[in-house]
Amino acid sequence: MESKIKDKNTDLLFKAVLQLKNIDECYAFFEDLCTVPEIKAMAQRIVVAKMLTDKRVYSDIAKETGASTATISRVNRSLLYGCDGYKAVFERL
Repeated sequence: MESKIKDKNTDLLFKAVLQLKNIDECYAFFEDLCTVPEIKAMAQRIVVAKMLTDKRVYSDIAKETGASTATISRVNRSLLYGCDGYKAVFERL
């Protein structure tokens, strides 16, 4: 499958992320790179993805995370029809 986001700029971003050695470096890098709401939104999405992977229902996920049903649905579509990125990460955690 050809990525819709692949280009030299995204390659640099991902190579930079792969250089991070620990959680403190991740905090420093992402706080420099992103706004707090962007980080919070990404964190919320990965929590939603984990809960969906664990077969939790939308109403519980919305209640526990504060995510909208639209966000939960988008994450679920990624889990079902995406590139298996969440799956790869969850298998390694």
